[in-house]
Order: sequence, then C-alpha cells, then structure tokens
Amino acid sequence: MKGKYMIVRLLVAAGLAAVVFAGTPALAVTAKEKMATCKFGADDQKLAGAARKSFLTKCMANSDAPVKQAKPKQVKPKPQT
Repeated sequence: MKGKYMIVRLLVAAGLAAVVFAGTPALAVTAKEKMATCKFGADDQKLAGAARKSFLTKCMANSDAPVKQAKPKQVKPKPQT
C-alpha cells in the first residue's frame, strides 16, 4: 500500500510542477524589464554621460543568448635546462 501512495504523490507533484513551469516562460522579458535591468547595471557601475548611453545601447541590443566564453590561451612550457 505504501508504494501505491508514493506513486500517486510523485505523479501529483510532477503534474503541479508541469503546470507551474509551463505558465512562466523562462527567458521572456519585456523591453521595460530589460531597460530596468540595464539601468541597474549602469547605476551599479556608476556610469554617466556617453559611457552610460553606450552601455545602455549595448545592453538593450543584447539577446537572451548565453555569453560565449573566450578560450584560454595555451601557455608553452619553459624548456628545462
């Protein structure tokens, strides 16, 4: 009997999770929300004038795609003498 109730609990929990996560898109952001985030970033960096404007322009133009990481430079080992 315990196993039967455990399966029912698991199915109910999975169903609730599906409903909750399906109703909230992960990367959907309105322009207003994005502008608020960009302004927060500019304020955090204490940007003003042309630097602030440039930052906000670049920030608003960025897509929601993940940032590409730069490949680390390979260092040649020093020859041992």
